[in-house]
Amino acid sequence: MKELEEEIKKCRKCRLWKSRKNAVPGEGNYNADLMLVGEAPGKTEDEMARPFVGKAGQLLTEILEKNGIRRKDVYITNVVKCRPPNNRNPMKDEIEKCLPYLKKQLEIIKPKVILTLGNFATQTILPLYGFKAENISKIRGKVFDSPLHGIKILPTYHPAACIYAPWLKEKFENDIKKVLELI
Repeated sequence: MKELEEEIKKCRKCRLWKSRKNAVPGEGNYNADLMLVGEAPGKTEDEMARPFVGKAGQLLTEILEKNGIRRKDVYITNVVKCRPPNNRNPMKDEIEKCLPYLKKQLEIIKPKVILTLGNFATQTILPLYGFKAENISKIRGKVFDSPLHGIKILPTYHPAACIYAPWLKEKFENDIKKVLELI
């Protein structure tokens, strides 16, 4: 994993390397049962070279810890490893260039459960395991069980959505509780 992380830090496969301060490979336990996958690093993440450390990351950490899940016990990463300019959505070709890194992380960690955070992560991860990519609002909280791969996928809202739409926070917290049952 250390070699892969170094490779990600040096990556120049798409245009995002030109505007990043730091690539953000991911962090956490390489033997985690739970892997969290978001969309892309934000401004704070780009500056600190760590995933989910801005406001959304603070909310994520708070809710995880409230439910007995320590950040150091999970692995947290994003679909795209570099911040898109002005926090725009990642483009299809950028996702495609980063996808081999995410696949390798999944292969190394072999999590029992993947918690996808938001639309981009959900629509990227589900097809990897043979499921149809659907909008997060339709499938949030639904468990996708892939016996062939020995993995469960639980799509939920991105924690940033809970900041902008506080009424989603309770559903997000319920999904975190559901993760505990799956593990």
